[in-house]
Amino acid sequence: MAARRKMKSTVDRRLLLALLPLFLMMCALPPAASPRMTTLPTPTPVDLDWLFTPAPGGGIGGADSSSEGLPTPETAATPKVVPPPTLGADAPPILYYTQAGDTLPVVAVRFGVLPQQITSPDSLPAEGLLPPGQLLIIPAQLGLTSSDFHLLPDSEFVYSPSAVDFDTAAYVEQAGGYLSAYREWLQSTGWTSGAAIVERVALENSLNPRLLLALLEYRSGWVLGQPATQAQRDYPLGYQDPNHSDLYHQLVWAVNQLSIGYYGWREGRLTALTFADGSIIRIAPSLNAGTAALQYFFSQGAGRAAWEAALDADTGFIATHERMFGDLWLRAREVEPLYPPDLEQPPLILPFLRGQLWGFTGGPHGAWERDGAWAAIDFAPGSMESGCAPTINWVAASAPGLVVRSERGVVVLDLDGDGYEQTGWALLYLHIAEKGRIPLGTWVETGDKIGQPSCEGGHATGTHVHFARKYNGEWIAADGPIPFVLDGWRVHAGHAPYEGYMTRGDETVLASPLGIFATRITRTDDDP
Repeated sequence: MAARRKMKSTVDRRLLLALLPLFLMMCALPPAASPRMTTLPTPTPVDLDWLFTPAPGGGIGGADSSSEGLPTPETAATPKVVPPPTLGADAPPILYYTQAGDTLPVVAVRFGVLPQQITSPDSLPAEGLLPPGQLLIIPAQLGLTSSDFHLLPDSEFVYSPSAVDFDTAAYVEQAGGYLSAYREWLQSTGWTSGAAIVERVALENSLNPRLLLALLEYRSGWVLGQPATQAQRDYPLGYQDPNHSDLYHQLVWAVNQLSIGYYGWREGRLTALTFADGSIIRIAPSLNAGTAALQYFFSQGAGRAAWEAALDADTGFIATHERMFGDLWLRAREVEPLYPPDLEQPPLILPFLRGQLWGFTGGPHGAWERDGAWAAIDFAPGSMESGCAPTINWVAASAPGLVVRSERGVVVLDLDGDGYEQTGWALLYLHIAEKGRIPLGTWVETGDKIGQPSCEGGHATGTHVHFARKYNGEWIAADGPIPFVLDGWRVHAGHAPYEGYMTRGDETVLASPLGIFATRITRTDDDP
């Protein structure tokens, strides 16, 4: 079991003999790429008496993060990384075999080198996804890191094809534990069962429900038995904050931390862990995103001993997960890699009708909760009013697809039409008004109306639409190896969430929540 999870290094016999010492080395990341998981504060709306509705903070938070009374999540601190000892200049290089989702720039960040310092027997594209299993030869720069033992496949982290047939409610009922009888009042859905809450948070954040159930069981025994203490009943995921003392808010906190770990690692923004005593350790650069997410999650507010115990493959969290759901890696083998290196975005149009004036009010930022994948962008319709004003403008389908979700301000289009947003490409539209919203099960063509933008469905201070992509359950970064392109406009990220711009040829549109002139954009008759 353990050997199966280690990264295997199988090379040509002659290369192996020549470079045998390389396999005895531990590798680490340098301090130059310390994580910056900061979140921009929500700006105060400013009425510029111009054409666009300011939509500061638009799209942040879950579909009911404000309506359920969830406080604004705390921003992850940026630790000051203490440089570990540097290996000698004559240290032999590291052999690394690429994993699904790797890109040359992100691998360079993890290993603390420049992209041009990485070589390979095969060609290396400067942009785009690298094929899994490609040999990279990387200079060894640093020393000690976290464990490089792979605990969790990526497909067991995201709500992937491997979980399409998983019935959360049936599992919880059969388990017969505390969760099976639990109910909680949510403003949007009234009295809601524990299983329904888990499924909702999993679906909204595109996290695997098996992962959330295993965390609940590991932390508090909620699924298979009964919590032993009042603290475990009040704080089932271990985050002891009075503002998060119920299942829904505990899960929202947890998925935020997990998403920071997974997508921060995937997108090259997270490279180190900080513990309760202030000590810091670099994350092993050969880890997959799912394992890096677990290492980050269990480091939050923990000491090194508790962190190591949680990550112990025989007695820690993964042992609980496998006791509940069987062999993770066997399931993963059926569906991974989640996206192939030749994956391309299908043609997409800007998400509004021709001839309407809109503003690009939010560059790449969190897909659902405040942190995590920088997969979403925001557009606000032209208006003479600021705030959550009604509009005559319509949000349009950016591609043909089947409506597989239409509720609480959300519309999700399944582009492969199989009825599952966990498979293939899916498009998320958030803040769609209930009045006029397209019904569940409708097939739409490119340009069809799906609803009107609003402030419904979460935290928003101005009428707008929040727009993001998923593939096989994983949020796809708006500015990454598979760029977000709409009517030929390519999205570029800034240095912080909500910053950025779009380019098409020699044209540029700036992202700003203030509705300034430079944000204006429209679909013309010349667009597809």
